[in-house]
Amino acid sequence: MDYTYYPGCSLESAHKSYSDSVKKVFKHLDCNLIELEDWNCCGATAYMGVKETLSFAISARNLALAEKHKRDVIAPCSACYTVLSKTNRYLKQLPDFHQKVNECLKEAGLQYNLTASVRHPLDVLINDIGLDKIKEKCVRSLKGLKIANYYGCQLVRPERGFDDREVPMTMDNLFEACGAENVYYPFKVKCCGGMLMTTYEDIALKLSKEIIASAVENKADCIVTTCPLCQMNLEAYQDLINKHYNTNYDMPVFFFTQVLGMAFGFDEKELGIDTLLTKGIKLNGLTTIHN
Repeated sequence: MDYTYYPGCSLESAHKSYSDSVKKVFKHLDCNLIELEDWNCCGATAYMGVKETLSFAISARNLALAEKHKRDVIAPCSACYTVLSKTNRYLKQLPDFHQKVNECLKEAGLQYNLTASVRHPLDVLINDIGLDKIKEKCVRSLKGLKIANYYGCQLVRPERGFDDREVPMTMDNLFEACGAENVYYPFKVKCCGGMLMTTYEDIALKLSKEIIASAVENKADCIVTTCPLCQMNLEAYQDLINKHYNTNYDMPVFFFTQVLGMAFGFDEKELGIDTLLTKGIKLNGLTTIHN
């Protein structure tokens, strides 16, 4: 199966390990990810509240480029997935606005005809590839690993997409199939604070702290997420959270494709796990995170 791959800005820089693990996992599953040539920033969520038409045109440029190839577009970053999906939905629902955006794209010799389909890799893994094939491809059981599956607030909202908006289960089902234990985790769709970490730090620290605390209370070995910003907030700010709240959290925070990649037999360096900041845990005798 062939898919158009939209990495987005974050996966090209600070979270390259996420991109590397996505590519490894999909190749192992006989899926070909073909990077979208000349892609640009999705426009980011905040920009839509500043210059709406221009922000949608920036996002739609990627869709216009992608639809030429007639393949589903895979966007691993939760923000990119949300923005591209939102752009697709708005332009389909609002013909006048669609025409306005196409007038902007015309300046670059482009036109978007509303035929692109934006997918998240978790959706593709579950609904295209399927759990049976994923289990067949596993060479290492995740038995003994207790996971807190953190979807974040963007992946399944605001529209009902490939999973439930309040109690999503796709990632839980994925890791159960690989032998892991999914802990009770009521914070799986709570906001981590997002970009508030750069503007209202106290609020963001509180939100991230609650997410980590729930994982600790439910005896998770690690938090697994689909979102680069969530991963950064939950992992990189643990020292600051500990200082602020007098806690001693040292909770590993993986990208979901890194954990799946471990089940497929890849080592920590191939998956970028050795670049993470938190403590080591053992998976069937194999260290999956280093200090």
